[in-house]
Amino acid sequence: MDCIIKHIKIIERMDQLIRLQATGSPEKFAQRLGISRTKLYRMINLMKQLNAPIEYGATIQSYVYTEVVGFTFGFYRRR
Repeated sequence: MDCIIKHIKIIERMDQLIRLQATGSPEKFAQRLGISRTKLYRMINLMKQLNAPIEYGATIQSYVYTEVVGFTFGFYRRR
């Protein structure tokens, strides 16, 4: 169970950095997340399987979303 939560937290951090267009190169992105580049690519592929429209923008050297999307996971109180 802890493994799932850890992956979700990484995806949440990835989402935040992608929205800010502040990922940097794949090497820098992996370093910021504290994971290997191989794991980064696995996580990006997982996000793509979940329909995240992610691409790498070479000119700005950051991963970006090509469409406006949102990501949430967890429970929240309905009001």
